[in-house]
Amino acid sequence: PTWQPAALAVALKNLLLSGKMASNVEAPERWYLALLGFAEHFRTSSPPKIRLCVHCLQAVFQFKPPQRIEARTHLQLGSVLYHHTKNSELARNHLEKAWFISQQLPQFEDVKFEAASILSELFCQQNLVDSAKPLLRKAIQISQQTPYWHCRLLFQLAQLHTLEKDLVSACDLLGVGAEYARVVGSEYTRALFLLSKGMLLLMERKLGEVHPLLTLCGTIVENWQGNPIQKESLRVFFLVLQVTHYLDAGQQVKSVKPCLKQLQQCIQTISTLQDDEILPTNPADLFHWLPKEHMCVLVYLVTVMHSMQAGYLEKAQKYTDKALMQLEKLKMLDCSPILSTFQVILLEHIIMCRLVTGHKATALQEISQVCQLCQQSPRLFNNHAAQLHTLLGLYCISVNCMDNAEAQFTTALRLTTHQELWTYIVTNLASVYIREGNRHQEQTLYGLLERINPDHNFPVSSHCLRAAAFYIRGLLSFFQGRYNEAKRFLRETLKMSNAEDLNRLTACSLVLLGHIFYVLGNHRESNNMVVPAMQLASKIPDMSVQLWSSALLKDLNKALGNNIDAHEAAQMHQNFSQQLLQDHIAACSLPEHNLISWTDGPPPVQIQAQNGPTTSLASLL
Repeated sequence: PTWQPAALAVALKNLLLSGKMASNVEAPERWYLALLGFAEHFRTSSPPKIRLCVHCLQAVFQFKPPQRIEARTHLQLGSVLYHHTKNSELARNHLEKAWFISQQLPQFEDVKFEAASILSELFCQQNLVDSAKPLLRKAIQISQQTPYWHCRLLFQLAQLHTLEKDLVSACDLLGVGAEYARVVGSEYTRALFLLSKGMLLLMERKLGEVHPLLTLCGTIVENWQGNPIQKESLRVFFLVLQVTHYLDAGQQVKSVKPCLKQLQQCIQTISTLQDDEILPTNPADLFHWLPKEHMCVLVYLVTVMHSMQAGYLEKAQKYTDKALMQLEKLKMLDCSPILSTFQVILLEHIIMCRLVTGHKATALQEISQVCQLCQQSPRLFNNHAAQLHTLLGLYCISVNCMDNAEAQFTTALRLTTHQELWTYIVTNLASVYIREGNRHQEQTLYGLLERINPDHNFPVSSHCLRAAAFYIRGLLSFFQGRYNEAKRFLRETLKMSNAEDLNRLTACSLVLLGHIFYVLGNHRESNNMVVPAMQLASKIPDMSVQLWSSALLKDLNKALGNNIDAHEAAQMHQNFSQQLLQDHIAACSLPEHNLISWTDGPPPVQIQAQNGPTTSLASLL
């Protein structure tokens, strides 16, 4: 184990020259194959013996090998050092030599382009993006006669531009890739390029360009005949984009459910197919979008997103649990960054579920879990910081810490450039100002409401967010005693939420309308609103709306002389109050509750415990 490369090389040379390794292969190839065999043995040992593997590869240079062997060995050393050690400078040195030597050799494409690909990855890891880009551009320029590498390098440069948030350049490259794939007769990879471009157009909110692109992709996918797993994976990619497109638009029943059903059937089909070892005849087809196991988690995630928007929270929790269990298994064997991204997005959704269903303490612990995941990855934190502060703002509202809620939402607004998230945050911040009823905040509130005016110039195309904006207007009018105006806004919310099966908005609008009719003395009409609100809230289940509805039902039934029903409603209200109170105390007693004060920089590493709840539950009861 302590041998140096030179000593190892001399020993092997003596062994070979003494004839102890009988072979009819020429000596230079024998020693090379022997060293390569040893290196691979050490690399694949359990645990890997990387030091010895590197020694074996370094020993190759003692033989002054031909240029082809020299270039390939530099590539192998660079790859091993990059993937298995922290010695990035030495890895870079070997990869640069492999790239330089291989460019001088004819028909040496695999070594040449693999060296360029890994070296650009290393540059990105060292934050030398300006070195990675020209390297990839040069490799793309000279790889046009090598379809596999040309497509792979185009994907890699497009991904680099995407990480830099230069989506226009990334889309242009994916368009070039799609045309190149068409020319070399690879409809499969053409579809991959086009679907990837569609994904970026969705990120850019260029919805007008997304629809025709998805229509073209749908035709290509259905017409392509090839490997069944590859075909189904294309269909999954296509359907995920379709569902995401509809969810971004805040739509549910009419458009999303059929696509979601097809998506779930697709993933079931893929899970029954055996991996085909036969390689495609066209080298440009040698790509996979995602492993089967990752696709399965993604379909769970999309199902959770749909269930959340529709207000089927128990279904959302069921699929989140399944997905998180699958992720835990995958992360034991796979350190792919996309798994952590999936985990964070799933946790973000389940946290919102917990807050609605009255499980604040659990939600807070899961917020802390997201913080821990973000501490491990600066990229993950950069992409999810605004969402994290938004979740803390929602938690603050649930425990009546309104000043902290305002601070969290303000921080989130500062950190986001995503228009839909911005609109969602502003809507919730407006609700904080309305509940506080502080006259000093009136100008700020009216400024916010003007920016999310659902009657004209609404900032996003989301049906769901526009319906929520009408609800916020109705809530303000209710608190100001302008009941006719409040009814107009709330009826608009009801019309929109009923059209797209947005159950939570429907329940909230019904109970608020019921409250307005109760205040106006129209008890029958109030009852007609509150009873269905209670039924819907129980189905979701939404603890706050159940609490509100039960309080109204108690007063309504008293006013109508239904003493038995009034007693039953009072008992329900008492039960909901007790559950919420216990959960409130449990959440505020957790050390993680101090996260509500964090508004700057990365997530705090350690959270100090505090003595107990410092907030009042009075506004909830």
